[in-house]
Parts: sequence; C-alpha cells; structure tokens
Amino acid sequence: MLSDALTALKGVGPALAKKLEKLGLHRVEDLLFLLPLRYEDRTQLVKIGALVAGARCLVSGEVLLAETAYRGRRNLLVRVSDGSGQLTLRFFHFSRQQQAQFQNGVHVTCFGEVRRGSAGFEMIHPEYRILRESQGAAMSDSLTPIYPATEGVQQGRLRNLTDQALRAMHDDPPVELLPESVTRKLGMPSLAEAIHYLHRPPPDADIERMQAGKHPCQQRLAFEELLAHYLSLRSLRALAETDDAIALIDGSEQVSGFIADLPFTLTGAQRRVVDEILGDMSQPHPMMRLIQGDVGSGKTIVAAIACLKAIACGVQAAIMAPTEILAEQHWRNFSDWFGPLGIEPAWLSGSQKAAARRESLESIAHGRAQLIVGTHALFQEGVAFSRLALVVIDEQHRFGVHQRMALRDKGVGTEGHPHQLVMTATPIPRTLAMAAYADLDTSVIDELPPGRQPVSTIAVPDTRRAEIVERVRAACASGQQAYWVCPLIEESEVLDYQAAEASYQALTDALPELRVGLVHGRMRPAEKERGMQAFKEGLIQVLVATTVIEVGVDVPNASLMIIENAERMGLSQLHQLRGRVGRGAAQSHCVLLYKPPLGRIAKERLAVLRDTNDGFVVAQRDLELRGPGELLGTRQTGLPDYRVANLVRDAELMPQVQLTAEVIRKSSSHRAAAIVRRWLGDAGRYGKV
Repeated sequence: MLSDALTALKGVGPALAKKLEKLGLHRVEDLLFLLPLRYEDRTQLVKIGALVAGARCLVSGEVLLAETAYRGRRNLLVRVSDGSGQLTLRFFHFSRQQQAQFQNGVHVTCFGEVRRGSAGFEMIHPEYRILRESQGAAMSDSLTPIYPATEGVQQGRLRNLTDQALRAMHDDPPVELLPESVTRKLGMPSLAEAIHYLHRPPPDADIERMQAGKHPCQQRLAFEELLAHYLSLRSLRALAETDDAIALIDGSEQVSGFIADLPFTLTGAQRRVVDEILGDMSQPHPMMRLIQGDVGSGKTIVAAIACLKAIACGVQAAIMAPTEILAEQHWRNFSDWFGPLGIEPAWLSGSQKAAARRESLESIAHGRAQLIVGTHALFQEGVAFSRLALVVIDEQHRFGVHQRMALRDKGVGTEGHPHQLVMTATPIPRTLAMAAYADLDTSVIDELPPGRQPVSTIAVPDTRRAEIVERVRAACASGQQAYWVCPLIEESEVLDYQAAEASYQALTDALPELRVGLVHGRMRPAEKERGMQAFKEGLIQVLVATTVIEVGVDVPNASLMIIENAERMGLSQLHQLRGRVGRGAAQSHCVLLYKPPLGRIAKERLAVLRDTNDGFVVAQRDLELRGPGELLGTRQTGLPDYRVANLVRDAELMPQVQLTAEVIRKSSSHRAAAIVRRWLGDAGRYGKV
C-alpha cells in the first residue's frame, strides 16, 4: 500500500493527484514524509471571556445574531456567546447558503486568530463547524497539523490523506534501515513511531521544541535524510574512483621552474594545497577536489600550477568561471603568467563574435589551444576538446552539479575522465561542506599572503553621506584610491544601472578635483575593461561600480571601500567586496552605508563584519542568519531540497551521519541504496547527467 500511487487512496482521482505532485507527493509513502510546518492546539476549548488578542484557539458558543454589513465592503458578521462573553465571526467571502447556516440559537465550534475589533474581540474567516442538537463541541485528541499548502488542496484534505497513509503504515510499518546500534546510541525512536508522533502529536507535546526542530522524532527523520544525501554523494565519489583518468606524472621541472620565477613566494598553505592537487593528478583515477580559500588567499595561482602540470603532460586544461568579468580576469592573469612560456590561453564565451568563436572552437578541437578559459559556453553543444584532462571551475557554488558534470563529460574519451578542481572564495563551514560536497576532497588555503592587513570596517547611516564623501576626498588627496559600490537592488539591472549612474554623477559633482570612473554590468566588456584598467593604473582615483567588482582587479593602492545599501546584501557578498581593499601596505577601511532604521537581522549582519575579517566566521554567521541555500546558492547548486533536515539546525548531526554512512557502505550496499531510494527516489543519482 505505501508504495502504491496516491490514486490508491480514497478520494484521490487523477486531478487531485496532479495537484499533490506540486508538493512532491507521488506515492502513499510520500505523505508520511510531508511533515507539518506547525501545529495548532484544538484539544481544549477556551472560554470567550478568557480570550486574548493574537491567540489562535478553539471556542464554542451559541449564535445570537447574523447580519450582513456594508462597511467599505460586504461583511457577514456572526455574533456568538458562550455565557462568559461574546465574539464576532467576520467573513468577507460568503454565500447565501453559508449565511443561512448561522440561525439564531445554533451552536458552532470555531478556530482562528483572535483580533481586537471595533466591537470587541473577533475572528476573521475562522474554520468552523455547525453542531447538531445534543452534539458536543468538536475537540481534537491530538494537536492539529498545518501542512505545506498548494492551490486547490485544503488542510482538511491533507489531514484526511495523511490519516489514510498513517493507517496503511500501522498495518505495514516501514523497514528500519538505520542500524539498531545507531538509534540506540542516539536515543532515537523507531521510524514509524517518529512519523506518527510528528503527524499527530499528543496534547501534551512540547510545541516549542517541535517548532525549533529539536524533538527526538524530528531528529530521527532528519538524521536519516542527511544520511541519504550523504550516501548519494559518496556513491558518486565511489563511481568516480572506478573511472580511468590520465595519470599526469611528467612536467615536474617546468612546474618547479614556474614557481621559482614567480615575483612572490607561495605561502605554506598554498604549497600544501599544490602538493595535494599534484598528488591527485598523478593517479590513474580522476581527481575530485574542492579548494576553499578566503578572499585574496591565492587560489588562482594554485589553479595555474595545476593547469601548467597538465599542459606539460601534453593535454588540455579548461577553466570555467560563472561570469564574463571573472573569466576575463582569469584570462588576463593566465596570459601574463603563461605568455613567457609560449602558452597562449584560448577564450570562449557566449558574447564572442562568430568569427572569433569559430577560431577558438577549431583551435580547441585540434589541440592547438592547450589552456581554454571561458564561461558556461565551455560545455555547450558544438564545443569539442582534443584531450581535455583537467577541468578547473571557479566559484563552484554559482554552478549546478549538473553543469560541473556537463563540462567533465566534455573530456570523457578513450583515455578516461578529466581531473576536476573546483574553487570557492565563499568559505564553507565544515559541517555544511560535509553535507554539500561529500563527493569532493577538500583543501583549505587558510593563510593570507604576507603583507595583507585586516580591513577596518564601520557601519554608517546614509544620512552621514557628506562625511563619507569628505573621507574619500582626504584618502585620495594622500595618494590612495577608493571604490564606491552600488549593489544590485531588487534584482533589477535597470535600478542597478541607475543607482550607479546617480552615484557617479553625485560624486563627480562633489569631488571636481578628482578623476571619478564608472563600471557597471550593462557596459560592453571592452568598456568595463578600460574602466578597470584605468583604475588599476591610477588614472582614476574613485571607481563607482556595481557588484561586478566583487571579483576583479587587484589594486594594491585602493585602501577605501564604500558600499551603499549594505543592509540589503548578504554577509558573504559584503565580505567578498571588502576583500578588494587591504591588498597594499596602507591601512584599509570599509564603510557600510545603510538606510535606517535597521531590522534585527541587518544589525546582526553588519555587526559581524565590524567584528571579524575571518571568512570562515563570516560564512558561519551567514549560514545561521540566511541558511544554506543563500550561502551555497541552492538554485544553482543542483542540491535537492531537504524535506525534514535543515543544514544549519541539524549541523551537529553531520559527524555521526558521516560515521554511520561509512559503516553502512562497508556492511550493506543494499541498505545504503534503500535509504537513498526512500528519501531521494529517482533523484538518488542527481549528480550524474
């Protein structure tokens, strides 16, 4: 029964089944894992005389009066009394038949939120039931669940369907897939007990604990769901380890010579990560490694060393970035580094002119292009590589798993799969990385190059804008340069463009003695390049920009960063922008301009940036304040949504999830597959394309 389609349930036809699909419900068993969002207490009647505004409660009484009133709009007002006081039920949408139900003397039970109205307490559009003679008030024997809703499916219908699913579960309980040693160690109930409790909690259940997601029954389900996701990613990794790859063992002299000729010395952390990467690439199985590093920690040069190793072995390397501006930055850097070695990087992007694109595609296909830099265009149809053996993906969280796999598949051939190196400048807390990137080995560049100074950060209301403009004037008068960033507002390119233009005009007028430049996302790449290059060369003293400079030019002389509307932005993005300064010898400052009044979350966010320059601390707080979807970019990552688990709330479960997964993988591949199937269904192999 549990594995049957939903149409096996009473009252579910094809039309309702279609609506239920929007909630991710396909089989009867799926209803068991559609957990309530919250609960309401309808187990006790509250006397009308004891009602308080804001409470949601169950009351019962006799109808004294029902009338239609016209106060701006048509209202049905029903006056009810239980002897202790009176309450008005207000309906804006009602039929003639509905009004006829509320005859004087009829008894009614209703549930809703108590509000203070002009004539005392009232409930607007409460749920209600007309009672027959001698029938008592309808009270529940358990807390009432409120489920995620979808159009055309009322709460009552969902409760009825989950009742049927719970009865089916009682007759045929789901198989216990967690080892008994784990559930005993963690003090967890059985799966069937946990499911029944969460759908129909007893009246004395601790609602606060359940709302916080910390009840043992919730933790039992969250644990198994986290385990399913982790097992799925680890199985991807296991499959990759059976794939072949070209063992890149030549080129040690070229790599050593390149490192020795650099105008700077690699940090200890960079050297450690380079050793880990080159060790992986020397194996006959594809490397799958994630590099994490704070802003300015030097991830790009590490990637360059990996690319040179591949090229020295006679194969191709490709670097994919999520935006043209970041891809352009990489193309410039790699051209500077590799030009003296006779290696000219090829360029491939969506905005490329047809002739240039044809030339690049031909060069890539025939193997003349040893290093290819580009955007999503790299894995589109029509792109054929000669011997792609290394794929480098920057800002991993901005790409889906499918996109990463699509580029990898471009390199699959008779010699095997390409090695993969993915990078992110958004530090990811360890527990989140364990859950999100379990198919990758992780390297952390946890050391900044010498000379990088912490950036002093302050938050200032925009009413003090004139003071900040004077601060910019003083910094530039002393020979420094400044960024003035106007972030994207309400996801609108038009507003973004206008904000930058307006700030550019205002600063040009206020600072006539300074050279002010402008860079924004709607400019042509060549225009952006000219603006950034002029700033880098000191021809422009103040650069007004949108968040396109979140990743971009390295200007050691820029020591002041002003960010407008900082309260609208996420912590990680603010930290990225702040990382554009503090690259030279001078003490650098970041000013977060905000529009008062600030909400609680915005205050906490700005306080974090004032208190720390540590990207991992910033990321952890961002995770707590905004959730994993915002930090990793859930829409892009390709990670399925969690039905019960919450990566922030349940992070403490991850170490035990990891241990349990390894035990299950070694002892029972059948059990591992069953756990993945239960929670992910056909999405169990979501990383493969």
